Amino acid sequence: PSFSTLFCNVDWISEIDRVCKTRLRQNNIICCGRRWVLVTVMDGGLGFVLTGGATCLSSRSVVELVCRGSRGWSGCWGKRKGYGTRLVGHVGFVRCPSSVGTKSNTRMMAAVGDRKGRKGVDEEESIYKNTVNLPQTSFQQRANAKVRELEIQKFWEKEEVYERLSRGNPGEPFTLHDGPPYANGNLHMGHALNKVLKDIVNRYQLMRGRKAVFVPGWDCHGLPIELKVLQSMKSSERKNSTPIDLRRRARDFALKTVEEQKSVFRRFGIWADWDQPYMTLQPEYEAAQIGVFGEMFLKGYIYRGRKPVHWSPSSRTALAEAELEYPEGHISRSCYAAFRITESSVSSNSDVQRAIQSQSGLHVAIWTTTPWTLPANRAVAVNPNLNYALTKAPDGRYIIVAQDLTASVAEKIGFELDMITALKGTELVGLHYAHPLEDGLVCTVIAGGDYITTESGTGLVHTAPGHGQEDYVVGMREGLEPFSPVDDAGKFTAAAANGKLVGLDVLSAGNQAVIEEITASGVLLLEEPYSHKYPYDWRTKKPTIFRATEQWFASVDGFRDVALGAIQSVNWMPPVGENRIRGMVEGRSDWCISRQRSWGVPIPVFYDKESGEAVLTEETIGAVQQLFRERGSDAWYEMEADEILPESYRGRDLIKGMDTMDVWFDSGASWSAVVEQNRELQFPIDVYLEGSDQHRGWFQSSLLTSVAVRGQAPYRAVLTHGFVLDERGVKMSKSMGNVVDPLEIVEGGKDQKKNPPLGADVLRLWAASVDYSGDVLIGPIIINQVADAYRKLRNTMRYLAGNIYDFDPSVDSVPTAQLPSMDKYILHRLETLNNEIDEAYGSYNFSKVYQALQRFSVVDLSNFYFDIAKDRLYIPAPNELRRRSCQTVLSLLLQSMSVSMAPILPHMAEDLWLSMGEQGDDRPGSIFQSGWRRPEFDLDVDCIALNETWNLIRELRDDVNKCMEDARMVKFIGSSLEAKVVLYTEDSGVRRVLETLNPPDGSENQVDELRYALLASEVIVADSAEEVERCEHIREGQSAVVMVGVTRASGSKCERCW
Repeated sequence: PSFSTLFCNVDWISEIDRVCKTRLRQNNIICCGRRWVLVTVMDGGLGFVLTGGATCLSSRSVVELVCRGSRGWSGCWGKRKGYGTRLVGHVGFVRCPSSVGTKSNTRMMAAVGDRKGRKGVDEEESIYKNTVNLPQTSFQQRANAKVRELEIQKFWEKEEVYERLSRGNPGEPFTLHDGPPYANGNLHMGHALNKVLKDIVNRYQLMRGRKAVFVPGWDCHGLPIELKVLQSMKSSERKNSTPIDLRRRARDFALKTVEEQKSVFRRFGIWADWDQPYMTLQPEYEAAQIGVFGEMFLKGYIYRGRKPVHWSPSSRTALAEAELEYPEGHISRSCYAAFRITESSVSSNSDVQRAIQSQSGLHVAIWTTTPWTLPANRAVAVNPNLNYALTKAPDGRYIIVAQDLTASVAEKIGFELDMITALKGTELVGLHYAHPLEDGLVCTVIAGGDYITTESGTGLVHTAPGHGQEDYVVGMREGLEPFSPVDDAGKFTAAAANGKLVGLDVLSAGNQAVIEEITASGVLLLEEPYSHKYPYDWRTKKPTIFRATEQWFASVDGFRDVALGAIQSVNWMPPVGENRIRGMVEGRSDWCISRQRSWGVPIPVFYDKESGEAVLTEETIGAVQQLFRERGSDAWYEMEADEILPESYRGRDLIKGMDTMDVWFDSGASWSAVVEQNRELQFPIDVYLEGSDQHRGWFQSSLLTSVAVRGQAPYRAVLTHGFVLDERGVKMSKSMGNVVDPLEIVEGGKDQKKNPPLGADVLRLWAASVDYSGDVLIGPIIINQVADAYRKLRNTMRYLAGNIYDFDPSVDSVPTAQLPSMDKYILHRLETLNNEIDEAYGSYNFSKVYQALQRFSVVDLSNFYFDIAKDRLYIPAPNELRRRSCQTVLSLLLQSMSVSMAPILPHMAEDLWLSMGEQGDDRPGSIFQSGWRRPEFDLDVDCIALNETWNLIRELRDDVNKCMEDARMVKFIGSSLEAKVVLYTEDSGVRRVLETLNPPDGSENQVDELRYALLASEVIVADSAEEVERCEHIREGQSAVVMVGVTRASGSKCERCW
């Protein structure tokens, strides 16, 4: 007869006897339907297995007794009735068909099951579980990042991993100089992106054996902090506050903010000299900054002058270009106006002369978007090379405009301009006109430059040397005063328009008053709104003005050519950065380095109290530098001038200047104040890495100061990243509610269910995943996608670790030459991956590292290699060659991939490393101390042919899987092992590959076979298409030119393996 065997223990037999009123004994044979069941008691009670066609299930969940054939058993369990043959719970019953010779409702069998069952039974496992090599590892599937990452960070700190590597590595120093973030608030996603990218770079360099000391920095001076402090003070406190009081409050605020930001950076897993950061408020830093200023002054690059500068009425200080922003949507009140040429003017052109003498007179038409600057008008400039038109208006006035703009101007102002004659710009130079607002003032038409075009306006430019850079340059050439009748608050002084505008805000009421004045006098031709980019104070978000004031400047003209040459010597990434900064340096004016604020490094200048003459010498600069080194810059405000000055300068009635330096000069001197003062850092610096806005900020200020003092760029390479926007590509703002807090990603939000803690590694993986050469996006959907990618990668690494738990590479490794072809193929893919990742890290292309790791782990491993390898990992004896060969590959994969991911995912890589350390090896304590050492192997095989073979099989797998899925959908098969696959191809080369991998007696290594690769019980390489067509399910191969058929496999299921 056909036998099924029931393995059980004594307790189970007693329970069956009690419930079913039977007396089962060892080796009893009982009849179950058309099958005989042999009852066998196992010593130790390891559970049960039904053989001879029955399914093997764990005692933890199910006891199943199945009689195959035309008549079977039905069952019910517990208090709940059900159907089928599965018995779950404490006690189950089966009813035997009447043909067995018992009553249909007789209780014949009983069983007990799951974890909640009887004591002694729930602890028992299936007998076969201990014969399967299931994965074992302490590397958890869930990261538990909120706890585990902090434990790992404490481990790094305790073991001083960063300190030992950055100082003890054998390689050359590598210096990535930190551009200092501003110490005035919470960190945002831009900060997170920036610091994570830097940390990836540094960790990679450390693993490559270089001494990568990273000194973090903070910009601690300037208006943003000063404004924060002022806002926190009561009005009475502000009124009675002295500069030193304000400075002390600002210092405390900055230091507090530094500690808060430092804590968050550390939580992101950033390695740095956190206990020894640089801050621009440190005495030694301020002293070095004074040194840079002094060298520039002594070389003639620093001077004092009255020039128009960007001025912020809201902040009441001059601003650098880097402190401006140009928001969209600004609307100016633009005006077309006509200034009358005086009758005393003389022209060699007879038509012009007749127009001057006519009753309505001759007028020059100008266009301006800043009517408030008209009181400061001192000239009208023309381009000598342009053609101009003498035209006549319907009211009899003669008006001069650029010839190419005649039609557009006429259309704008609403009346015809009849052409009288054409003339060159040179014919207009020297004419005089009456000032439109100041009685009795006569101004001149002068020659301007190429900045005067016919792209807009009238071709004649209203020139106010006190309110425009080009106006100032032309005015200096013509001997014009940089007149600016505007005070620090942005209001007209009594010098404007004969006192008629005094006290009016130039950007509001003053602008309106000017328009009303020129309207009343008949000067105005047209007023209209004009939308354009206009400079705003980046801190107060309010519009600025251009205004002439007494300031200190760095003369860029003095070293511009050297700076342009230095730019060419730098590696700019992306390359467009070179064009950007070159254009800025080529076109920039002198750098205004003075500010009218209290919180900053004072410009070390003294003035003669009576004459106002500046006193600034090598001796006085040296005295101030030494004072700042010993006491910090607060001493400037705490001491009198004579207490600071060298002895030879005392008693001269000198007073201290109260201007402070531009904060861009502060941070721009960091190459000297930080790098040159630290023997562990090297100059020129290897890399600067900041946002793309720093081409006009820190990159440029560092370049200018270094070129002026050292004659070279301070950096060898400059790497830039874009801005962080929300998922829709919109700038983040609190008002829009689209701000993403990086700390909330790491630690979770207030509602931990809705916003769970994802950990620093997920944040870091996002930073690595984006193409940061442009603007990058982030939001809930993107973060969830990255978190999912992180989990997949973690599961891949866990699978690798879990399946080599009993593998000792020094003992169990299989030589590469003896590896199956499939294993060699995966190692070749790994070798390709390693080369791709090395190149990507070397070129700072971290998104390529991310993509390569993700693609390899999902496509090459999970979808292909792991899918095939499970059987030979779980089923064979532990030391079988086919298992050890697979473990050899898994071990190499684990070593390589953990090293490759470590700079980006340091917590995961370290967690994995520490979990593997339980095997008792003598490896370094941290994966980062192991270095960039990935295993090397000589495959000794034709890699091209190897690739072609297994790429073909992978394509074939896709076709076979689709065909099996078709069969599975109609329940023709369940598991793929129920299938027999029939293949046919007319391609002789493809057929040769298929036959090689389908030997009649099986492969010697039990790996390189189609049945294993396709996860089928049988594979036939057919001689004709008809054999495939006889299969129940057929699919034409899409890429491998192979016909695929699926039918049922012959044979019986293996109770242990299936």
